[in-house]
Amino acid sequence: MIRTIEDLRGPAGRLEAVLNEGLDTSAYAALVCHPHPPSGGTMHTRAVYQTMKVFESLGIPTLRFNFRGVGVSEGTYDDGRGEVDDVRAALEWIDRTLQLPILLAGFSFGANVSWRAGCGDSRVRGLIGLGMPLEAGGRNYSYEFVSKCTQPKLLVTGAEDAFAPRERMEEVMRQAPPPIEMHWIAGAEHFFMGVPGSPAPKLPQMQEAVRTWVRSTFLGS
Repeated sequence: MIRTIEDLRGPAGRLEAVLNEGLDTSAYAALVCHPHPPSGGTMHTRAVYQTMKVFESLGIPTLRFNFRGVGVSEGTYDDGRGEVDDVRAALEWIDRTLQLPILLAGFSFGANVSWRAGCGDSRVRGLIGLGMPLEAGGRNYSYEFVSKCTQPKLLVTGAEDAFAPRERMEEVMRQAPPPIEMHWIAGAEHFFMGVPGSPAPKLPQMQEAVRTWVRSTFLGS
């Protein structure tokens, strides 16, 4: 069941959101955050939707929302600063409404801002970064905050992702305390699509990496 959420509000106003309700017996809730708004990112972006489907397959209620200025969400794009506050508002909504510990995931820009909001937050039990960028479209992403990320962490990245060269990303993530797992998908670019020589979409491999990690780390299977 998918429910439209009418009462999620951030500092800039109402945030458009939907909840895939999951099972009443779920021990966790999930939040999935979308990529760069001016580049067309929304809560319906394929990688975001497919990540939600992983949580749905595990019976975990999952919230997706549009950042300020996207869709019918109020406000205007704030270059990542206000978007961190939007994530915090969504975490507060889940905590207040569902009263479950949270698994926090984001794709690209959404990975960076969600980890900024969730690192060190006791309500967030696990962090998932999909296509976590170092630089994209002239934008540089910093990661000084990862030293506060004490929760279990998963990064899933295309081995051919031009926005996150493997050697540099591994160096950045050495600042993060364990546990951390990094999964590199061969033949995948930033959006988990194929590349010449390996053209098949790699989204199913991304989904399986997330599903396996959530099961083994949180669901005991």
